[in-house]
Order: sequence, then C-alpha cells, then structure tokens
Amino acid sequence: MSLLEIEELRAGYGDTEILHGVNIKVEAGELSVIIGPNGAGKSTLIKAIFGIVATHGGRVRFAGGDITGAPPEKLVSMGLAYVPQERNVFPTLTVAENLEMGAFSVREPLVPMLEAQYALFPELERRRRQLVGELSGGQRQMVALARALMTGPKLLLLDEPTAGLSPKVMAEVFGHIRAINGTGIGVLMVEQNARLALEIADRGHVLAAGRNRYSGTGADLLANRQMAEAFLGG
Repeated sequence: MSLLEIEELRAGYGDTEILHGVNIKVEAGELSVIIGPNGAGKSTLIKAIFGIVATHGGRVRFAGGDITGAPPEKLVSMGLAYVPQERNVFPTLTVAENLEMGAFSVREPLVPMLEAQYALFPELERRRRQLVGELSGGQRQMVALARALMTGPKLLLLDEPTAGLSPKVMAEVFGHIRAINGTGIGVLMVEQNARLALEIADRGHVLAAGRNRYSGTGADLLANRQMAEAFLGG
C-alpha cells in the first residue's frame, strides 16, 4: 500500500472545477514532483490533499486511511505537513520562535526537536535569535521547511519552494529538500523549475488542464522527447 493514494480526484473553488480526475501515488520515503504549465491545477492538488480546497469527487488516502476533505489540523496529527508558497513564516518572530510555533501541537520534548532541525540546517542555529523578516529569501525558505518538520511528518507537501529565488539559492533549497528526503521523510513537491525538479525526483507527474498527462521516474520523464518538447521547452 502506498503512503499517499489519490484516485480520480476532482476539486476546485466554488462551482469551478480545476482538477478533473487526477490519479497519483507516493510511496513511503519517496521524493515526487508535480510539474506542468501555469493553470494546470498543481497547487490546487496540493491544497486539496491538505484539506484547504474543497473536493468534488474522488478519494485521497494517506497511510491507509481515507482523508478526503479532512481538516488540516487532523492531517498534521496523522503525519502530513504543508509548506505554502507564500506567508509560510512569521517575519516578526525569531528563527527559534518560528520553529517553536511549528511544534505547538506536538507533545514531544522541544529541545531535541530543535536540535534535530539545527543539525539539518546549521545556518538556522547561527541565526536562531535573528528576526525572520531580516533573512534572505533562501534563509526564510529554510525556516519554513524546518518549521514544518517540527511536527515530525511522514510526508511533506511543498508548493513552489523555489519561487522567486536566484539559480544559486534555488540549488541550495533543492539540496535541503534532498537532505530532508534522505532522512526518510516523503516529499510531494509542486515546482515550476521542472527540469531541475525532475533531476532530483524519484518520480514525477505532469498535469495539464487538471488531468494527468505523464507519470514516471524523474529520469524517464527527462528522457521522454515528447514530454520534454511539450513541458520542458525541448
């Protein structure tokens, strides 16, 4: 049984349906990416999984249980974590305070959890007393990732984690995501930088107009000429 199973999922905003029967599976410990053109429904899919966007049909199963339409607070307690593209940190709080906020619903001792994040993101330990609003875009994204990890997730949902970042910082963020995945945490990531995302992915899924177009290993999708011409610019 897959860690996450999405079956014929339909979802959207009000009466407007964006997803028209999407099917995706994510295995435990897998790094999967969702790519596709603007308006394909990529972010809508992530939000529908996390209970932020209403589902119109289909099913979402996580760790063997049906979570279709479940509220985010329940999903966090089950082992799902979500990092939105925007407003994913508290700029007026310090780095340490942001991480502590991420653990507000967790009953585990706080200090070992903080130490685990500082081990994964050494730069954050050096800046733990600094206000997050004073950090660079890449550093703020590190805070967002670390804060999500404070809940001890089995699967991390990421919506455009490299949006607006320079190529150098983008590569650093991808490196952090691979390091997170290397600890055994599954990752499902929406990403506009499709080629770079597929290079680090175990599996990729291409959405277009709210439907599946291609699925396969990252390497297979990169080698697929038809897919590359349509979605990677050749």
